[in-house]
Amino acid sequence: MKAGVGLFSALALFLLMGAVFTQRVRPKKPTRRPATTRKPAVPKPAVPRPAVPRPAVPKPAVPAEPQEPTDFPPVILGPPSMYPDCPRECLCSPSYPNSLNCENRNIRAIPVVPSRTHYLYLQNNYISEVTAEPFVNATEVRWINLANNRIHRIDKQVFEKIPSLLYLYVHRNQLKEVPSGLPASLEQLRLSKNRISKIPAGAFNKMGNLTLLDLYHNQLSDSGLGKNSFKDLKSLMQLNLAHNTLKKMPDGVPGSLIQLFLDRNRIDDIPKDYFKDFAHLAFVRLNYNQLSDKGVPKAVFNISSLLDLQLAHNQLASIPLFNGHLEHLHLNHNSIESINGTLICPYSLQADLSDYTLAPRLRYLRLDGNHLSPPIPLDVIMCFRHLHSIVI
Repeated sequence: MKAGVGLFSALALFLLMGAVFTQRVRPKKPTRRPATTRKPAVPKPAVPRPAVPRPAVPKPAVPAEPQEPTDFPPVILGPPSMYPDCPRECLCSPSYPNSLNCENRNIRAIPVVPSRTHYLYLQNNYISEVTAEPFVNATEVRWINLANNRIHRIDKQVFEKIPSLLYLYVHRNQLKEVPSGLPASLEQLRLSKNRISKIPAGAFNKMGNLTLLDLYHNQLSDSGLGKNSFKDLKSLMQLNLAHNTLKKMPDGVPGSLIQLFLDRNRIDDIPKDYFKDFAHLAFVRLNYNQLSDKGVPKAVFNISSLLDLQLAHNQLASIPLFNGHLEHLHLNHNSIESINGTLICPYSLQADLSDYTLAPRLRYLRLDGNHLSPPIPLDVIMCFRHLHSIVI
Protein backbone atom coordinates (compact mmCIF):
# COMPACT_ATOMS: atom_id res chain seq x y z
CA MET A 1 0.00 0.00 0.00
CA LYS A 2 2.75 2.43 0.96
CA ALA A 3 4.64 1.48 -2.17
CA GLY A 4 1.68 2.40 -4.35
CA VAL A 5 1.30 5.81 -2.67
CA GLY A 6 4.96 6.57 -3.19
CA LEU A 7 4.77 5.63 -6.81
CA PHE A 8 1.80 7.92 -7.30
CA SER A 9 3.54 10.82 -5.63
CA ALA A 10 6.63 10.37 -7.79
CA LEU A 11 4.51 10.33 -10.93
CA ALA A 12 2.69 13.51 -9.96
CA LEU A 13 5.99 15.30 -9.27
CA PHE A 14 7.33 14.24 -12.67
CA LEU A 15 4.28 15.61 -14.53
CA LEU A 16 4.46 18.88 -12.63
CA MET A 17 8.09 19.44 -13.59
CA GLY A 18 7.39 18.71 -17.29
CA ALA A 19 4.66 21.36 -17.38
CA VAL A 20 7.03 23.93 -15.98
CA PHE A 21 9.80 23.28 -18.51
CA THR A 22 7.47 23.14 -21.56
CA GLN A 23 5.62 26.43 -20.77
CA ARG A 24 6.60 29.50 -23.18
CA VAL A 25 7.86 32.69 -21.65
CA ARG A 26 5.62 35.70 -22.48
CA PRO A 27 7.20 39.16 -23.10
CA LYS A 28 6.67 41.82 -20.52
CA LYS A 29 4.43 44.79 -21.38
CA PRO A 30 6.35 48.07 -21.96
CA THR A 31 6.26 50.47 -19.09
CA ARG A 32 6.38 53.61 -21.39
CA ARG A 33 5.56 54.52 -24.99
CA PRO A 34 8.61 54.44 -27.32
CA ALA A 35 9.56 57.67 -29.12
CA THR A 36 8.41 57.78 -32.78
CA THR A 37 11.27 60.11 -33.99
CA ARG A 38 14.74 60.75 -32.82
CA LYS A 39 15.66 64.40 -32.16
CA PRO A 40 18.87 65.59 -33.84
CA ALA A 41 21.74 66.15 -31.59
CA VAL A 42 22.45 69.83 -30.91
CA PRO A 43 26.17 70.58 -31.11
CA LYS A 44 27.59 72.36 -28.18
CA PRO A 45 29.18 75.73 -28.83
CA ALA A 46 32.87 75.53 -29.27
CA VAL A 47 34.91 76.98 -26.52
CA PRO A 48 37.12 79.75 -28.01
CA ARG A 49 40.75 79.06 -27.80
CA PRO A 50 43.23 81.80 -27.03
CA ALA A 51 44.50 83.48 -30.23
CA VAL A 52 48.03 82.66 -31.24
CA PRO A 53 49.79 85.68 -32.80
CA ARG A 54 50.89 85.09 -36.39
CA PRO A 55 53.12 87.23 -38.60
CA ALA A 56 51.11 89.67 -40.84
CA VAL A 57 51.07 88.80 -44.54
CA PRO A 58 50.74 91.88 -46.80
CA LYS A 59 47.76 91.74 -49.18
CA PRO A 60 47.91 93.08 -52.74
CA ALA A 61 46.55 96.62 -53.02
CA VAL A 62 43.07 96.83 -54.57
CA PRO A 63 41.99 100.26 -55.84
CA ALA A 64 38.86 101.41 -54.07
CA GLU A 65 35.81 102.48 -56.01
CA PRO A 66 35.66 106.29 -56.29
CA GLN A 67 33.34 107.92 -53.78
CA GLU A 68 32.18 111.03 -55.58
CA PRO A 69 32.79 113.88 -55.32
CA THR A 70 35.86 113.54 -53.10
CA ASP A 71 37.63 110.49 -54.47
CA PHE A 72 38.52 110.01 -58.10
CA PRO A 73 39.88 107.18 -60.18
CA PRO A 74 43.62 107.34 -60.83
CA VAL A 75 44.94 109.50 -63.63
CA ILE A 76 45.65 107.56 -66.81
CA LEU A 77 49.16 108.20 -68.03
CA GLY A 78 50.02 108.00 -71.68
CA PRO A 79 53.06 106.32 -73.23
CA PRO A 80 56.33 108.22 -73.50
CA SER A 81 56.18 110.77 -76.28
CA MET A 82 58.69 111.95 -78.82
CA TYR A 83 57.79 115.48 -77.72
CA PRO A 84 59.60 116.43 -74.50
CA ASP A 85 56.93 119.03 -73.68
CA CYS A 86 54.04 116.54 -73.86
CA PRO A 87 52.41 116.03 -70.42
CA ARG A 88 52.39 112.39 -69.31
CA GLU A 89 48.61 112.46 -68.73
CA CYS A 90 48.02 113.45 -72.39
CA LEU A 91 48.72 112.05 -75.83
CA CYS A 92 50.77 113.85 -78.47
CA SER A 93 50.50 112.31 -81.91
CA PRO A 94 53.19 112.94 -84.53
CA SER A 95 50.39 112.99 -87.10
CA TYR A 96 48.82 116.00 -85.36
CA PRO A 97 51.67 117.97 -83.79
CA ASN A 98 49.40 120.92 -82.98
CA SER A 99 46.91 118.84 -80.95
CA LEU A 100 47.08 118.00 -77.26
CA ASN A 101 44.71 115.12 -76.45
CA CYS A 102 43.90 114.90 -72.75
CA GLU A 103 40.30 113.66 -72.90
CA ASN A 104 39.12 110.70 -70.78
CA ARG A 105 42.29 110.67 -68.61
CA ASN A 106 40.69 111.25 -65.16
CA ILE A 107 42.72 114.44 -64.68
CA ARG A 108 41.75 116.97 -61.99
CA ALA A 109 43.68 119.97 -63.27
CA ILE A 110 44.78 121.20 -66.69
CA PRO A 111 48.44 120.33 -67.33
CA VAL A 112 50.93 122.82 -68.75
CA VAL A 113 49.94 123.33 -72.37
CA PRO A 114 52.84 123.27 -74.87
CA SER A 115 53.36 126.41 -76.94
CA ARG A 116 52.84 124.49 -80.21
CA THR A 117 49.22 123.62 -79.27
CA HIS A 118 46.37 124.86 -81.45
CA TYR A 119 43.74 122.25 -80.49
CA LEU A 120 43.25 121.31 -76.84
CA TYR A 121 40.96 118.40 -75.91
CA LEU A 122 40.13 118.14 -72.19
CA GLN A 123 36.59 116.74 -72.23
CA ASN A 124 35.34 113.95 -69.93
CA ASN A 125 37.61 114.56 -66.95
CA TYR A 126 37.28 115.82 -63.36
CA ILE A 127 38.51 119.40 -63.83
CA SER A 128 36.85 121.78 -61.36
CA GLU A 129 38.39 125.14 -62.29
CA VAL A 130 40.36 126.69 -65.11
CA THR A 131 43.28 128.91 -64.13
CA ALA A 132 45.73 130.93 -66.22
CA GLU A 133 48.95 129.12 -65.23
CA PRO A 134 48.73 126.21 -67.73
CA PHE A 135 48.31 128.66 -70.62
CA VAL A 136 51.35 130.86 -69.96
CA ASN A 137 53.07 129.75 -73.17
CA ALA A 138 50.00 128.55 -75.09
CA THR A 139 49.25 131.77 -76.91
CA GLU A 140 48.38 130.01 -80.19
CA VAL A 141 45.45 127.94 -78.90
CA ARG A 142 42.46 128.13 -81.28
CA TRP A 143 40.14 125.39 -80.01
CA ILE A 144 39.41 124.22 -76.43
CA ASN A 145 36.98 121.45 -75.52
CA LEU A 146 36.23 121.31 -71.78
CA ALA A 147 32.89 119.51 -72.01
CA ASN A 148 31.67 117.14 -69.32
CA ASN A 149 33.89 118.17 -66.43
CA ARG A 150 33.04 119.78 -63.09
CA ILE A 151 34.07 123.32 -63.86
CA HIS A 152 32.50 125.95 -61.63
CA ARG A 153 34.97 128.77 -62.28
CA ILE A 154 37.05 130.08 -65.18
CA ASP A 155 39.52 132.83 -64.32
CA LYS A 156 39.26 135.97 -66.42
CA GLN A 157 43.03 135.92 -66.93
CA VAL A 158 42.80 132.65 -68.90
CA PHE A 159 41.54 134.44 -71.99
CA GLU A 160 44.25 137.07 -71.76
CA LYS A 161 46.75 134.26 -72.43
CA ILE A 162 44.90 132.92 -75.48
CA PRO A 163 43.77 136.03 -77.40
CA SER A 164 43.26 134.12 -80.70
CA LEU A 165 40.76 131.56 -79.37
CA LEU A 166 38.02 130.71 -81.90
CA TYR A 167 36.02 127.82 -80.36
CA LEU A 168 35.27 127.31 -76.68
CA TYR A 169 33.15 124.32 -75.59
CA VAL A 170 32.26 124.22 -71.88
CA HIS A 171 28.92 122.39 -71.99
CA ARG A 172 27.97 119.88 -69.29
CA ASN A 173 29.69 121.60 -66.38
CA GLN A 174 28.70 123.52 -63.24
CA LEU A 175 29.06 127.18 -64.23
CA LYS A 176 26.56 129.56 -62.64
CA GLU A 177 27.20 132.51 -64.95
CA VAL A 178 28.74 133.24 -68.33
CA PRO A 179 32.54 133.59 -67.97
CA SER A 180 33.94 137.10 -68.03
CA GLY A 181 36.77 138.37 -70.20
CA LEU A 182 35.94 136.25 -73.27
CA PRO A 183 38.25 137.08 -76.18
CA ALA A 184 36.95 139.20 -79.06
CA SER A 185 38.20 136.57 -81.52
CA LEU A 186 35.70 133.92 -80.36
CA GLU A 187 33.38 132.47 -83.04
CA GLN A 188 31.57 129.68 -81.18
CA LEU A 189 30.67 129.50 -77.50
CA ARG A 190 28.86 126.41 -76.18
CA LEU A 191 27.62 126.65 -72.57
CA SER A 192 24.65 124.27 -72.59
CA LYS A 193 23.72 122.12 -69.59
CA ASN A 194 25.33 124.22 -66.90
CA ARG A 195 23.64 126.09 -64.03
CA ILE A 196 23.84 129.54 -65.56
CA SER A 197 21.25 131.95 -64.20
CA LYS A 198 22.95 135.21 -65.11
CA ILE A 199 24.80 136.86 -67.97
CA PRO A 200 27.00 139.53 -66.35
CA ALA A 201 26.85 143.03 -67.85
CA GLY A 202 29.39 143.31 -70.63
CA ALA A 203 30.05 139.58 -70.86
CA PHE A 204 29.82 139.76 -74.67
CA ASN A 205 31.45 143.17 -75.15
CA LYS A 206 33.40 143.57 -78.39
CA MET A 207 32.57 140.01 -79.45
CA GLY A 208 31.58 140.98 -82.98
CA ASN A 209 32.94 137.70 -84.42
CA LEU A 210 30.70 135.33 -82.45
CA THR A 211 28.40 133.37 -84.78
CA LEU A 212 27.05 130.67 -82.42
CA LEU A 213 25.94 131.07 -78.80
CA ASP A 214 24.50 127.97 -77.12
CA LEU A 215 22.90 128.46 -73.69
CA TYR A 216 20.53 125.51 -73.89
CA HIS A 217 19.33 123.87 -70.66
CA ASN A 218 20.38 126.40 -68.05
CA GLN A 219 18.48 128.47 -65.47
CA LEU A 220 18.17 131.79 -67.28
CA SER A 221 15.20 134.00 -66.45
CA ASP A 222 14.13 137.35 -67.89
CA SER A 223 16.04 139.22 -65.18
CA GLY A 224 19.16 137.13 -65.79
CA LEU A 225 19.39 138.19 -69.44
CA GLY A 226 19.19 141.96 -69.33
CA LYS A 227 18.25 144.24 -72.24
CA ASN A 228 21.73 144.68 -73.66
CA SER A 229 23.15 141.19 -73.22
CA PHE A 230 23.36 140.49 -76.97
CA LYS A 231 23.71 143.96 -78.46
CA ASP A 232 27.40 143.60 -79.40
CA LEU A 233 26.98 140.26 -81.18
CA LYS A 234 26.76 141.74 -84.67
CA SER A 235 27.67 138.48 -86.45
CA LEU A 236 25.50 136.11 -84.43
CA MET A 237 23.71 133.52 -86.59
CA GLN A 238 22.47 130.93 -84.06
CA LEU A 239 21.12 131.66 -80.59
CA ASN A 240 19.93 128.73 -78.49
CA LEU A 241 18.06 129.68 -75.32
CA ALA A 242 15.87 126.57 -75.17
CA HIS A 243 15.07 124.84 -71.89
CA ASN A 244 15.38 127.85 -69.57
CA THR A 245 12.75 129.79 -67.57
CA LEU A 246 12.08 132.76 -69.86
CA LYS A 247 8.60 134.29 -69.87
CA LYS A 248 9.33 136.93 -72.51
CA MET A 249 11.09 136.98 -75.85
CA PRO A 250 14.76 137.99 -75.35
CA ASP A 251 15.57 141.66 -75.95
CA GLY A 252 18.33 143.07 -78.09
CA VAL A 253 18.84 140.04 -80.32
CA PRO A 254 20.91 141.17 -83.36
CA GLY A 255 19.25 141.29 -86.77
CA SER A 256 21.92 139.03 -88.27
CA LEU A 257 20.30 135.98 -86.62
CA ILE A 258 19.35 132.98 -88.79
CA GLN A 259 18.30 130.45 -86.12
CA LEU A 260 16.44 131.26 -82.89
CA PHE A 261 15.63 128.38 -80.54
CA LEU A 262 13.36 129.09 -77.56
CA ASP A 263 11.75 125.69 -76.91
CA ARG A 264 10.74 124.65 -73.39
CA ASN A 265 10.45 128.04 -71.74
CA ARG A 266 7.39 129.80 -70.30
CA ILE A 267 6.85 132.39 -73.02
CA ASP A 268 3.22 133.51 -73.35
CA ASP A 269 3.54 136.71 -75.35
CA ILE A 270 5.32 137.89 -78.52
CA PRO A 271 5.49 141.65 -79.24
CA LYS A 272 3.77 142.64 -82.47
CA ASP A 273 6.93 143.88 -84.26
CA TYR A 274 9.41 141.52 -82.63
CA PHE A 275 10.69 140.03 -85.92
CA LYS A 276 10.60 143.12 -88.12
CA ASP A 277 14.36 143.80 -87.99
CA PHE A 278 15.45 140.24 -88.79
CA ALA A 279 16.50 140.17 -92.43
CA HIS A 280 17.84 136.60 -92.48
CA LEU A 281 15.83 134.75 -89.82
CA ALA A 282 14.96 131.34 -91.30
CA PHE A 283 14.36 129.00 -88.34
CA VAL A 284 12.22 129.78 -85.27
CA ARG A 285 11.41 127.18 -82.61
CA LEU A 286 8.94 127.95 -79.83
CA ASN A 287 7.74 124.44 -78.98
CA TYR A 288 6.62 123.70 -75.42
CA ASN A 289 5.75 127.22 -74.29
CA GLN A 290 2.51 128.86 -73.15
CA LEU A 291 1.51 130.66 -76.33
CA SER A 292 -2.17 131.29 -77.00
CA ASP A 293 -3.99 133.36 -79.61
CA LYS A 294 -4.04 136.26 -77.15
CA GLY A 295 -0.24 136.36 -76.93
CA VAL A 296 0.48 135.78 -80.65
CA PRO A 297 -0.36 138.70 -82.98
CA LYS A 298 -1.98 137.35 -86.12
CA ALA A 299 0.74 138.41 -88.57
CA VAL A 300 3.79 138.33 -86.29
CA PHE A 301 5.31 135.40 -88.26
CA ASN A 302 4.55 136.86 -91.69
CA ILE A 303 8.20 137.50 -92.60
CA SER A 304 9.65 136.60 -95.99
CA SER A 305 12.89 135.00 -94.75
CA LEU A 306 11.21 132.39 -92.52
CA LEU A 307 11.51 128.79 -93.78
CA ASP A 308 10.79 126.65 -90.69
CA LEU A 309 8.36 127.61 -87.91
CA GLN A 310 7.74 125.32 -84.93
CA LEU A 311 4.94 126.13 -82.48
CA ALA A 312 4.07 122.64 -81.22
CA HIS A 313 2.78 121.95 -77.69
CA ASN A 314 1.27 125.36 -77.01
CA GLN A 315 -2.30 126.62 -76.54
CA LEU A 316 -3.08 128.07 -79.96
CA ALA A 317 -6.69 127.85 -81.16
CA SER A 318 -6.07 129.11 -84.69
CA ILE A 319 -3.32 129.05 -87.30
CA PRO A 320 -1.30 132.28 -87.43
CA LEU A 321 -0.64 133.94 -90.78
CA PHE A 322 2.64 133.17 -92.48
CA ASN A 323 4.54 134.15 -95.60
CA GLY A 324 4.46 132.23 -98.88
CA HIS A 325 8.15 131.33 -98.51
CA LEU A 326 7.55 129.17 -95.41
CA GLU A 327 8.30 125.48 -96.08
CA HIS A 328 7.74 123.70 -92.74
CA LEU A 329 5.03 124.49 -90.19
CA HIS A 330 4.66 122.54 -86.91
CA LEU A 331 1.41 123.22 -85.04
CA ASN A 332 0.84 119.82 -83.48
CA HIS A 333 -0.58 119.49 -79.96
CA ASN A 334 -2.39 122.80 -79.70
CA SER A 335 -6.12 123.58 -79.37
CA ILE A 336 -6.97 124.13 -83.05
CA GLU A 337 -10.51 123.05 -83.95
CA SER A 338 -10.75 124.07 -87.61
CA ILE A 339 -8.54 125.01 -90.55
CA ASN A 340 -9.61 127.48 -93.22
CA GLY A 341 -7.39 127.40 -96.31
CA THR A 342 -8.86 130.65 -97.62
CA LEU A 343 -7.82 132.56 -94.48
CA ILE A 344 -4.30 131.17 -94.11
CA CYS A 345 -3.37 131.10 -97.81
CA PRO A 346 -0.69 133.73 -98.45
CA TYR A 347 -2.27 134.44 -101.86
CA SER A 348 -5.78 134.83 -103.10
CA LEU A 349 -7.29 131.57 -104.31
CA GLN A 350 -8.57 133.48 -107.37
CA ALA A 351 -5.00 134.20 -108.44
CA ASP A 352 -3.43 132.17 -111.24
CA LEU A 353 -1.41 129.57 -109.36
CA SER A 354 -0.92 127.21 -112.29
CA ASP A 355 2.71 128.26 -112.29
CA TYR A 356 4.13 126.33 -109.33
CA THR A 357 6.93 128.85 -108.89
CA LEU A 358 4.31 131.38 -107.82
CA ALA A 359 2.47 129.07 -105.41
CA PRO A 360 3.15 129.07 -101.65
CA ARG A 361 6.16 126.90 -100.82
CA LEU A 362 4.70 125.09 -97.81
CA ARG A 363 5.71 121.41 -98.11
CA TYR A 364 5.17 120.02 -94.61
CA LEU A 365 2.26 120.80 -92.28
CA ARG A 366 1.77 119.05 -88.95
CA LEU A 367 -1.55 119.43 -87.14
CA ASP A 368 -1.90 116.20 -85.14
CA GLY A 369 -2.78 116.45 -81.46
CA ASN A 370 -5.40 119.15 -82.08
CA HIS A 371 -9.20 118.91 -82.29
CA LEU A 372 -9.27 118.28 -86.03
CA SER A 373 -10.51 115.33 -88.03
CA PRO A 374 -10.16 114.35 -91.72
CA PRO A 375 -10.77 115.12 -94.51
CA ILE A 376 -8.37 117.95 -95.36
CA PRO A 377 -10.35 120.97 -96.57
CA LEU A 378 -10.23 121.42 -100.34
CA ASP A 379 -9.17 125.06 -100.13
CA VAL A 380 -6.00 123.96 -98.29
CA ILE A 381 -5.12 121.64 -101.17
CA MET A 382 -5.95 124.32 -103.74
CA CYS A 383 -3.68 126.88 -102.10
CA PHE A 384 -0.65 124.84 -101.07
CA ARG A 385 0.27 123.05 -104.30
CA HIS A 386 3.75 122.10 -103.02
CA LEU A 387 2.37 120.34 -99.94
CA HIS A 388 3.88 116.84 -99.82
CA SER A 389 2.94 115.85 -96.28
CA ILE A 390 0.19 116.89 -93.91
CA VAL A 391 -0.34 115.20 -90.55
CA ILE A 392 -3.79 115.71 -89.07
